[in-house]
Amino acid sequence: MRGRHFAPFFWVQALGAFNDNVFKNVLLLLVTFVAVPRYGWNPGLVNNIAAGLFILPFLLFSAWGGVLADRLDKQRLIRNLKWLELATMAAAGLAIWWQAYTLLLALLFMMGLQSALFGPVKYAILPQHLSRGSLVHANAWVELGTFLAILLGTLMAGPLAILAGGPWRSVIALVLIAIALVGLVISYAIPAAPPVAGGRIGWRPVSETVAVVRSAWQEKRIFPALLGISAFWFLGACYLTQLPQWTRSVVGGGPGAVSLLLAAFAIGVGLGSLICARLSAGRLEIGLIPLGAAIIGLAGLDFAHHEAISVHPMALGELLIQPRLWWMLADLALIGIGGGLYIIPLYTFIQLRSPEGQRARMIAANNVLNALFMVASALFGILVLGVLSASLSLFFALLASMALIIAIGAGPARPRPLMRITIFVLVHLWYRLRLRGREFIPDEGAAVVVCNHVSFMDALILGGASPRPLRFLMDKPIYESPWLNWFFRMAGAIPVESGRRDPGGMRRALDTVSEALSNGEVVMVFPEGRLTPNGDVQQFRRGIELILSRNPVPVVPAALSGLWGSWSSRRFGAPFTSVPRRFRARVSLTFAEPIPPEEASRANLEATVRALLAASS
Repeated sequence: MRGRHFAPFFWVQALGAFNDNVFKNVLLLLVTFVAVPRYGWNPGLVNNIAAGLFILPFLLFSAWGGVLADRLDKQRLIRNLKWLELATMAAAGLAIWWQAYTLLLALLFMMGLQSALFGPVKYAILPQHLSRGSLVHANAWVELGTFLAILLGTLMAGPLAILAGGPWRSVIALVLIAIALVGLVISYAIPAAPPVAGGRIGWRPVSETVAVVRSAWQEKRIFPALLGISAFWFLGACYLTQLPQWTRSVVGGGPGAVSLLLAAFAIGVGLGSLICARLSAGRLEIGLIPLGAAIIGLAGLDFAHHEAISVHPMALGELLIQPRLWWMLADLALIGIGGGLYIIPLYTFIQLRSPEGQRARMIAANNVLNALFMVASALFGILVLGVLSASLSLFFALLASMALIIAIGAGPARPRPLMRITIFVLVHLWYRLRLRGREFIPDEGAAVVVCNHVSFMDALILGGASPRPLRFLMDKPIYESPWLNWFFRMAGAIPVESGRRDPGGMRRALDTVSEALSNGEVVMVFPEGRLTPNGDVQQFRRGIELILSRNPVPVVPAALSGLWGSWSSRRFGAPFTSVPRRFRARVSLTFAEPIPPEEASRANLEATVRALLAASS
């Protein structure tokens, strides 16, 4: 938040989201409470037209925005879009002063156009300015800023709309113009982000939309992530659309209670985003996706079961002393937290896995799909609540069931990431873990990690802390344990039989390690071959040299300290035979720079690990 490569962009996008929602909600309030009575308009028709005018640009122009973001300097594009926002807000201020409500609806389309063109830049610029390890934190802050801006813009719209009925309506124009102007000024502090693709920029919004969605469909790794993000916006749109009706019929409150429920949801998403950044620790954690979806589903089912607090309308002060209202707020906050855990890894996945020259186009395709799913959410509400006359409780229960289906489908599809993040959380609960140097594990390609062996928890700590999945060697008798074999197989463990029991066991294990390294995986090895009996690093065996003779890959040394004396070490006898003596012990895991294979003798590796251990103790 203090760096020039992120902070200016953060404030520009947050102020833009804030201005969007101030303008949109002021317009809806003015149309509903001023224009409809004055001109006899149909309120339902006008509100649906307004929603359509805002969403339509996302369908028509998101793809073109992706082309612009890929083929132009993103810094200049953002500045031009902020100038467009300033012009739109100036026109909106005049329209409010003149009470030209038809013109305001047209300007809502212009604001949607500006947002549609800004969307692809919003996530495509971050990978150009930030390191891979900073993307999760950056996305978390962007999501937090966006949802808080939406909340604050929605809350400010009410008081501003009241001013439109008297001589103070110029205040609305000044607020809209001032916010746009501040965003424009800050945009000039955003560093340059050169184009990543060439080619001519044409004006073909419809054909570009079709082409962008088709290219996203052809990216078999990316398209499921796009659908996952769109599913989140489907659920979010359903919740936000029906919360006012839920507040009226179940909570028994007014606009203040609606704002309170919206605040719980928005703050939950922000907290979930920050928790995601904390748990991810700078890496892409796919395992958080099913976990987040499960939280959305379970909290959603609990939210759906609530009965009416009162049969009579209650003031906000009366509601605040009702325990059931706080229960609902907690459910909505949990739904938001699950949403933050779910959405951040998906956005990060698209940023990291999309081809660099098409990153903005993939995000544009995401915006198109988001708009389609939000339209589908409105149709779903009409079907369930209107045509089928179902209750709101059933409606929200159906939404929760959808989230649980996503969790059940995403978890088994890729079980190892879910298992890794679960281990990471449990390890952090059990130990006060300090991590250093994880960036030395290469982002791509094969590598071997070597570490001293202190306890039976070592593999779990290393596997949970690594930014990439680790394959690790372990004794075959432990691997074949009837209670834990499923876990070791899921984790990708490689069983090793001692030469005395099975002369061919070591050769088969080395064949498996060679195959994993040939596939570009990272393999973790404890070169000592056994747990330390005295807490010191033991002599490294020749197995690491045999591995490197087959596959000359970089070796990343690591050192674990703080586990000697734990119940999983040999300090007080056989591991796990005594009562744990320490809880939340301080444990340090330090990685060093990779050593080239030609320099990675076992003596050199042993000396490096000893030096790391001495420095971290």
